[in-house]
Amino acid sequence: MRNTQTKEIAFEKSIETVLLATGYKTIVSSSYDKDKAIFPEITLAFIQDTQPKTWEKLQTILGDNTGNQILYDLTKWIELHGILATLRHGFKCYGKQLQLAYFKPSHSMNEEVLERYRKNIFGITRQLYYSNRNQNSVDVVLSVNGIPLVTLELKNQLSHQNITHAKKQYCNDRDPRELLFEFKKRTLVHFAVDTDLVEMTTRLAKEATYFLPFNRGNEGGSGNPVDLEGLSYKTAYLWKEVLQKDSLMDILGKFIHLQVEERITDEGRKIKKETMIFPRYHQLQAVRSMIEAALKDDVGTNYLIEHSAGSGKSNTIAWVAHRLSSLHKVDNTRLFDSVVVITDRVVLDRQLQDTIYQFEHKKGVVLKIDKDSKQLAEALENGVPIIITTLQKFPFVTEQLLKLAEERGEETTGLLKTKNYAILVDEAHSSQSGETATDLKEVLGGETLAKEAQEKAQEEEADSLVALYRNMAKRGQQKNISFFAFTATPKHKTIKLFATNGEPLHKYTMRQAIEEGFILDVLENYTSYATFYKLVKASEDDPKVERKKAARALGRFMRLHPHNIAQKTEVMVEHFYQSTRHKIGRKAKAMVVTGSRLEAVRYKQSFDDIIKTKGYNIKSLVAFSGEVKDDKLPDVLYTEVEMNNGIKEKDLPEHFATPQYSILLVADKYQTGFDQPLLHTMYVDKRLSGIQAVQTLSRLNRTHPLKEDTFVLDFVNDREEIQAAFKTYYEGAVLGYEADPANLYRIQQELLKADIFTQEDIDKFTTIYFKPKEKQSNKDHEDMNHVLDIQVEKFRFFLKEQDEEAELWRGKVIGYKNLYGFLSQIIPYQDSDLEKLFIFLRHLSNKLPKRNSGGAYNFDDTIRLEYYRLQKISEGSISLKTPEQYPLDGPTDVATGMVREEYTPISRIVDVVNERFGTDFTQSDQYFFDQIIESAIENDDIVQAAQSNPQDKFTLMFKNVLQQLFVERIDQNEDIFARYMEEKDFNKTVTELLAKEAFNKINKLHNE
Repeated sequence: MRNTQTKEIAFEKSIETVLLATGYKTIVSSSYDKDKAIFPEITLAFIQDTQPKTWEKLQTILGDNTGNQILYDLTKWIELHGILATLRHGFKCYGKQLQLAYFKPSHSMNEEVLERYRKNIFGITRQLYYSNRNQNSVDVVLSVNGIPLVTLELKNQLSHQNITHAKKQYCNDRDPRELLFEFKKRTLVHFAVDTDLVEMTTRLAKEATYFLPFNRGNEGGSGNPVDLEGLSYKTAYLWKEVLQKDSLMDILGKFIHLQVEERITDEGRKIKKETMIFPRYHQLQAVRSMIEAALKDDVGTNYLIEHSAGSGKSNTIAWVAHRLSSLHKVDNTRLFDSVVVITDRVVLDRQLQDTIYQFEHKKGVVLKIDKDSKQLAEALENGVPIIITTLQKFPFVTEQLLKLAEERGEETTGLLKTKNYAILVDEAHSSQSGETATDLKEVLGGETLAKEAQEKAQEEEADSLVALYRNMAKRGQQKNISFFAFTATPKHKTIKLFATNGEPLHKYTMRQAIEEGFILDVLENYTSYATFYKLVKASEDDPKVERKKAARALGRFMRLHPHNIAQKTEVMVEHFYQSTRHKIGRKAKAMVVTGSRLEAVRYKQSFDDIIKTKGYNIKSLVAFSGEVKDDKLPDVLYTEVEMNNGIKEKDLPEHFATPQYSILLVADKYQTGFDQPLLHTMYVDKRLSGIQAVQTLSRLNRTHPLKEDTFVLDFVNDREEIQAAFKTYYEGAVLGYEADPANLYRIQQELLKADIFTQEDIDKFTTIYFKPKEKQSNKDHEDMNHVLDIQVEKFRFFLKEQDEEAELWRGKVIGYKNLYGFLSQIIPYQDSDLEKLFIFLRHLSNKLPKRNSGGAYNFDDTIRLEYYRLQKISEGSISLKTPEQYPLDGPTDVATGMVREEYTPISRIVDVVNERFGTDFTQSDQYFFDQIIESAIENDDIVQAAQSNPQDKFTLMFKNVLQQLFVERIDQNEDIFARYMEEKDFNKTVTELLAKEAFNKINKLHNE
């Protein structure tokens, strides 16, 4: 007897059983009209049942031909407008409007529409024979009101087939010219399914068909978990959740949309690319989670959505913005009066408008604020459903509201009527926890926030300080504002402000995005170079110099040295010409990340010279802000536009996208938010760490049909530091050290003890600063400056007499500002003295004199380069599949103050700062390690790192200094040096032992 339990038919039957039990009905293949590609009897039955009056009117005109005419007009309408628009907005037959489906209304007030929605007919057809040309059949077809919309090809590992066979079947055996599969005409999505995985496509195109994973994710990676609750297939969520009746109608009505992109081909032709967007599983889950949470929680709750690059964040934001703008509570009142999208991305506004128009079919739902703060004020006043703006416009809204009222001849306080707002933050980061973000909360807090401040002032018997209490109130969470913050790389502040108990509402990790193929792993091909060189004194003089300052000057001397730049340029140009330019169908591009604007200028000149000398057909562009002065040519000023032969700054991305340009050299530009899929290689000559390393290197991760890999060539950074930076976000960020609120009071007292200012000084300043508007005058500015000038003079004397202590005090000022600015948004402080001190210090710190440390050293005539070697030290993948975790620590009150460096002979300084360079030390071997420890603990940066970090993080920072110290002593013990540089295990062991010893010594000295 044949065992059918292991066959595909059993899998098919299992799916059918679930769907039939939840409201689907079986529709046999024989009732399918192969010419019209619909189930005509079902379609006509639905129209007649839900729209009987219109049917009767048509029947009066058409008689027995009514059904045929409706089907004829329907198919013609779909041919013209597409199936999606026809489903949503209906069609016309003899001038009469007919609906092809009914969608669930956003409120329950219209019982008639709800009743019609319940009459939608959901059909499942197994083995649909769809063609007049062959006997091919699709495993499962799902239809709504007789219109086939979803297909499933099922494969079963127990019968030796899997999802790959299903995809091949779609590519090889499903002709996209068949009406059932024709793009936009009938079926909208096709699922390849086995018992472990699901993939989908919205357009069949033979071998060019592009499938996307549609999986839940498994422990931070791709795939699906075992179904421990339902005890079913790993992929059962597809038919038990996604394809259930209400879910499917929700997707058809509020998710699927046609994305149209215009682009210019290499030949200069403008072409349109149409893509039917069906939500990926995590997008569907994220949007629904946000809607569910918004309905369950009170307005005034914050949510964090931690979605990696490649998650399709633009579409997720568009979907949730539309849903939130029409979301109704149980009592049928709208939950939010307006949805405000905070973004700097130009492309997002057009995408939002186009997407939402397809759902609403009307203009004016979305308004992009592209003029000024007056336009934003009007939009907020008028309650525009969805407003797209930047954060920077909010500080000026109150002033614009007053002007608008004045123009209308009305009296106003410049406050908005308190309404409910949903704020969607695109790429939330630390700017959302700064002063501009509190201005947003103040503006949208409106009349209620002002009233609460008034009541608090009266309660404290401080009516003249209403503005102070309003300032305090705006820092906290507002009861009428819910934040939905999206980011791939949250900081500690972001998590604390927007997450619930340190956890995001929804997470889609970098690991899952890489494993599912939505972004590339930029650390897969990572090559590191080290620079070994020796600087020697070129003059007879040996002046005394400040150690740390001289170190910086020597580092700059080396980075800008013509030989250094020329050698590195040679490596980069040759690598690009021999390797990179052949990638991505010979369209690959590269980015050079430089350490300063002047370095970018020098590299641009060097690139152009070497490319010209070699006769290579390569062109480069450079990006930096402002004007750059080269001390070698004091009369010459360089600008980006001039060095790029007149290309305007805003036009640079468009020009770089053309085949004409291949290499982009940057200095603090285009390292975040720059999407160029043809970017294949990055040459790094700048120190990168933490979130900056992730954001910069991630410029390479965008996919392209011909892009198989990426490449990084790094002249500066330690591989383990880069690994640690990426590991922080690879499987989702984790909170580390928490900021201690009690520290605010401790620092407050320590600042007051220095006798630079008193509480009376603070009160005097803030009384003027927070004066009611009607009492303000031009003299206020003068009076505030006078108050501060007294403290400034006290600090100047302090700096002159005790410079080190004065710098430490300045550090505490910075520490207090950072800590209060963060904690005041999380903890509702009621102490007005803390707010007063914050405001006072914000203004005082701007006027405090800097310590005079003399001019920068210039060693051009006193130092020369004696030895230089550029050497490849490692290549290959930097693995992220390691168990280490790197939590995100909160802000502390530790702030650095400048400490006076001892003066040392310049000849010794040269040896000390030759970062990884050989020297001529002659101390005996037995003191080799002891002296390395002693040198390390004299380094201020190392001391501070040991005092403010756990040992594991300290070890990472220590490693770079340690390598430098080894290189400085290369001649003392060549055997140890060689082993340290070449043997990974030896290097690791020595590093950990010396780091532990240094860490313990520093903390012991500090505690004493």
